[in-house]
Amino acid sequence: MKRIAVLTSGGDSPGMNAAIRAVVRKAMFHNIEVFGVYQGYQGLINDEIKKLELGTVGDTIQRGGTFLYSARCPEFKERDVRKVGIDNLRKRGIEGLVVIGGDGSYRGAQRISEECKEIQTIGIPGTIDNDINGTDFTIGFDTALNTIIESVDKIRDTASSHARTFIIEVMGRDCGDLALWSGLSVGAESIIIPERQKDIQEIAEKIQQGIDRGKKHSIIIVAEGCMSGEECAQELTKYINVDARISVLGHIQRGGSPTGADRVLASRMGGHAVELLLNGETAKGVGIKNNQLTATSFDEIFKTSHDNIDKHMYELTDELSI
Repeated sequence: MKRIAVLTSGGDSPGMNAAIRAVVRKAMFHNIEVFGVYQGYQGLINDEIKKLELGTVGDTIQRGGTFLYSARCPEFKERDVRKVGIDNLRKRGIEGLVVIGGDGSYRGAQRISEECKEIQTIGIPGTIDNDINGTDFTIGFDTALNTIIESVDKIRDTASSHARTFIIEVMGRDCGDLALWSGLSVGAESIIIPERQKDIQEIAEKIQQGIDRGKKHSIIIVAEGCMSGEECAQELTKYINVDARISVLGHIQRGGSPTGADRVLASRMGGHAVELLLNGETAKGVGIKNNQLTATSFDEIFKTSHDNIDKHMYELTDELSI
């Protein structure tokens, strides 16, 4: 293998730059030329492809976002559109493509591998939601988690000062890991996640029990995939008279310098992606299981829906919030 390309696609996540850096430097260590595809699959179609040098990835490991930029590209689902992108890779003699992103990004990589056998594709899970099968953790999850914890810790000061209930809406369309892990970390009274049904009346009763024994404030963490913070507040006030305030953390969860854990994870996964290409692997996603790097076929990753919520951790949040 002489030439590979790397792109980032979908929502950005802290640690993507560290992963790009690892891909570039690992490949160059093995005398492989690396090309960067700017603006994700949209850039692949528009031929926004440039050769990368060692200096290109200097001073990037600590930066959030992605210097290759990212863009949504729904038209890449069309075969004729994909052919344009594939031809842009072919004319440069590119034999391998590393795609850093989530589920939709992986599906684009799978289609390329199916429609162009001479181009190998490997996916690296870059998404703050931690919602990719085949891996315990995705790049960006730890940083987003710490951003939520820092934010809620500050909100708790105000909640305590004014004796209020705060509802914190966090990201997580189909996966409640951010809500679950942050809820346990900040001592939230209740968490609401897509994987488990939650009776708002039960939450209200728990908050009332706390008030009755002298508790001055409460924190509820809700994943956006279940309901909005506003909807949660409206439901809550049907059962209890509380001064509920809402904080939607939004895109602040995507930004910021990646944590040490995300930098290490991204570096390990980026290096492993290149190793897989060198070993002739294709249509696989890099993962980490029990701290060991893995590779899982895209078919296997897509086979089941992501419902890997840690039920013991979920139960523990209830037990510790009495």
